[in-house]
Amino acid sequence: MAPSANGTTAPSGSSPPSTLAPGFYVPTVAFFTPGDDDTIDEATTTSHAIRLAQAGVTGLVTHGSNGEAVHLDHEERIRVTRLTRAALDAHGYGHVPVIVGCGAQSTRETIQLCREAGAAGGSHALVLPPAYYGSLLTPALIASHFRAVADASPVPILIYNFPAACGGLDLSSDAILALARHPNIVGVKLTCGNTGKLARVAAGTAGTGFRTFGGSADFTVQTLAVGGHGIIGGLANVAPRACLEVMRLWEAGQHEKARAAQAVVARGDWTAIQGGFVSVKVGLQKYFGYGGEPRKPCALPEGGKLTAQEEGFAELVDLEKSLSS
Repeated sequence: MAPSANGTTAPSGSSPPSTLAPGFYVPTVAFFTPGDDDTIDEATTTSHAIRLAQAGVTGLVTHGSNGEAVHLDHEERIRVTRLTRAALDAHGYGHVPVIVGCGAQSTRETIQLCREAGAAGGSHALVLPPAYYGSLLTPALIASHFRAVADASPVPILIYNFPAACGGLDLSSDAILALARHPNIVGVKLTCGNTGKLARVAAGTAGTGFRTFGGSADFTVQTLAVGGHGIIGGLANVAPRACLEVMRLWEAGQHEKARAAQAVVARGDWTAIQGGFVSVKVGLQKYFGYGGEPRKPCALPEGGKLTAQEEGFAELVDLEKSLSS
């Protein structure tokens, strides 16, 4: 029997439940082989998934905003998800969910991505609203999109509300609560940072299997304080134990210590927020010896900018290493 992130046990290789456990989920970064080869780095993809699971995170997310999904073709997406699932299963973490980013601009392709995610071992799909033709998409059309995807998806879906990645499109709490009634829509990730919206959605779905997650590690305490179920946040690629420690302290009633840990995490997350997934790779490379480069046209910073990003994670990594020891 393997320990689960919430303290229960589950047989190795068992299927994760459709209702997600509260906790901290990590949108993993994508790793590529260096130079002109520029293919999926299978060894690093595997070892990184194992490192995060061993740290105790509740679940992983492939092809989130940190995962360079827009830089991957369909075959590469499938391969990354398969590698992640296989790594977890092989090391006794079969109970750990693998949520798969499946956002696309058409309903047809979104459904295709959800089906591919399920076939590759994904337990859930994380779906951004279509926004490229934002001026042509009414709230009713967006709601119809999510319902059609949920009807056809072989895995449960979570709504991903991230206005910065969707041309400013910001789903309201009313829209999310209406979609939450669909039996195959089981949660939401709120990267908008609107904790009032988060509170309304958490309260409006209380007592159900619907999960309300904050979308960034820098408002973990705020999320938990208003009844949210946890965080789906990329900072845990660098410091999973530090991110989990904020939740542990808060849930143990040690609120002053939780706030102090949250302050460290928030300062580290500001570096990640400013530089996006590229900064996350900078932190991994500097402090853990792997990470590599993003796919072009993105690039690592140089000179003083690189040094500033590396130093921006120093306090956070000190906390991480103190918890690891």
